[in-house]
Amino acid sequence: MERKTKVHAEAGKQVLTITREFDLPVELLFKAHTEAELLEQWMGTKVLKLEAKKHGSWQIETSFPNGNLAFRASGVFHEIIPNQKIIRTFEMENIFDVQLEFFDFERLTGDVSKLTMQFVFRSLALRDQMLQMPFAQGLNMAHNRLQEILNQIK
Repeated sequence: MERKTKVHAEAGKQVLTITREFDLPVELLFKAHTEAELLEQWMGTKVLKLEAKKHGSWQIETSFPNGNLAFRASGVFHEIIPNQKIIRTFEMENIFDVQLEFFDFERLTGDVSKLTMQFVFRSLALRDQMLQMPFAQGLNMAHNRLQEILNQIK
C-alpha cells in the first residue's frame, strides 16, 4: 500500500520535506499538533510538557510495551501562528543533534487540509541517519492514526 505521508530528501541537502493531505479542517489538524491530549493519542506517546506558544517548550517520551523508555524528545517553539504555522526545535535525547522544524498548515477546501513539514539538520550525515531509521513508515502510521482519531471528532 502506498504511503500517504510523502518524505522527500533532495540529494546533497540537509533538509527533509514531508507532505500529507488530510480529510480534516485545518483548524482540527493544527489542534492535533498543539493540544497534549490529542497529540498523545495519535503519536502514541506521553506528553510531559506542551506550552504551545512562542518561546514555550515541549517534551514527550515513548515507552516500549514492557514499560522501558524507548526515547525522550524535547524542544522549543519559536513561532506559532494558529492554523498556519509552527516553527520549533526537536532534540531526541542521546540519539540526534538538534534539528529545526517548520510546519505549514494549508486549507485546501473546508474539510481538506495539507501539512508540509521541513526538517533542517546540521549535517547531511545526520539527515541520512534519520532516513536509515523506520522514520517514514512510523510517521505515516502516526498520520494515519491522526486521521482516524480526528474523524471521530469532526
